[in-house]
Amino acid sequence: MKQHKLLRISSATLIGFSAFSILMVSLMAFQNPQAVMDLVQVKLTNNDAFSSIRGVYGGVGLTIFISLVYLAFRDHTRGLAFASILWGSYALSRLMTISLEGPLGAFGQQWLMIESILCIAAVTLLIIRVKLQEAKR
Repeated sequence: MKQHKLLRISSATLIGFSAFSILMVSLMAFQNPQAVMDLVQVKLTNNDAFSSIRGVYGGVGLTIFISLVYLAFRDHTRGLAFASILWGSYALSRLMTISLEGPLGAFGQQWLMIESILCIAAVTLLIIRVKLQEAKR
């Protein structure tokens, strides 16, 4: 029973952390798209650029946040699957950049590590949950 409770808490925590981190970037993008791009030393030079960052990091980020919060309360298994795909896709994108364009800077390296750890944690919790669900049947 304690294992199930620990798994529930760990799953909810990882999904919640994922949602919160996406929300922080989303809110930053809505408020000041340039602040998001300053993290990677890129200047937005026209309104279409501001609009695109607001839309992708703000609007899409908010949609991801809402989805993760819903899943955190309704379905941890699907929430972990979603978080696995989310963080794995981010990490894969950075690995593709290394392969195609060359080494990342400090920012990219740090986030590759964070995204990889979050992906591995989500996949691990997902596998445990699925195995426990199958064992109940």
